[in-house]
Amino acid sequence: MKFPRSIAAAMILFLPFSCVSLSVGEEYGVAAVVNSKVITKSEVREAVEAQAAMIRAQVKDPAQQAALLDQLRLHALDALIERQLVLSEFDKLGGSIRDEYVEDQVNNIVRENFQGNRDKFVTELARSGMTLRKFKELQSKMLIVQVMKQRQMKNLAPPTPAEVEEYYNKHGEKYRDKDFIKMSTITIPKYPVGADADATPTAQKKLIEEIRQKVLNGGDFSQLAKANSQDSHNDNGGKWDWVERNLLDKSIAEVAFSLKPGAVSKVVDIGPSYMLILCEAKRPGNAVPLDQVRGDIEKLVKGEKSRQALNSWLATLARKASIQPDSVRDSYLKRLDRNENQPEQ
Repeated sequence: MKFPRSIAAAMILFLPFSCVSLSVGEEYGVAAVVNSKVITKSEVREAVEAQAAMIRAQVKDPAQQAALLDQLRLHALDALIERQLVLSEFDKLGGSIRDEYVEDQVNNIVRENFQGNRDKFVTELARSGMTLRKFKELQSKMLIVQVMKQRQMKNLAPPTPAEVEEYYNKHGEKYRDKDFIKMSTITIPKYPVGADADATPTAQKKLIEEIRQKVLNGGDFSQLAKANSQDSHNDNGGKWDWVERNLLDKSIAEVAFSLKPGAVSKVVDIGPSYMLILCEAKRPGNAVPLDQVRGDIEKLVKGEKSRQALNSWLATLARKASIQPDSVRDSYLKRLDRNENQPEQ
């Protein structure tokens, strides 16, 4: 059984925190219990710390890095709950995974990440406090989760022409050549420097919410930008020249182009900062013919259908399972519901 290289690459990310044996005196607080399986707070923390290190090493753009770290911290417990739900279902079905599949996966990791040097691989395991046996147990679980998820998506019907056309019409702004926007912004850093260096992200968000309310009450956006904004446009009252959509950060572009001229956005989280966007004017480009982007849209629609099918399956497992405390169960189900009903971007 051969798995794609991308799976092997993802698996190696778990290496530093896969061993959850803890030193004497370390907190064993319970984060959740799924079908009698305890997930400790330490497991969640170790998962976050290890993956955060990988994100910082691989993602250099500060805004993208901050956004990924925020998502990681927000959903770390959900990821462990999801894994246990899938493993419980696998056990219920009486499933098993052959040892040679796991050994093949370990060999892939040794070859692709340690230049085929098994001694180097074992040394790295020891450095992280893990035995080879424990590592193989983890690989087995990850392979099971991957296979079980693939089963939920493999028999989905391909996108129909009508679904492709509907997506194209609904997301028409994504398929125009060189959309331009003229806007103004107010940017407040989450972690300011200077006199306000002690301010917290919570306090900074409250500040920009108050500024937004002043704008909605008739305050002059330009003057408020000059007084409060901390970006390269503040001296000009937050005003930007005409800018092409493709040159903007995706999170900014999506919000800015969704606004009607004269409208002010809600507070936008752009990683290291919070932002308000005032749409001054928009200049749409020419529409790209559907036939030129049909293949791309088919992939997006297929991905959306796969995601919805997977989330629906996980929600079914969660509703049948015992997940404690109830607040964690409710939070997990709400996130699945949001993801299932949110269109693919």
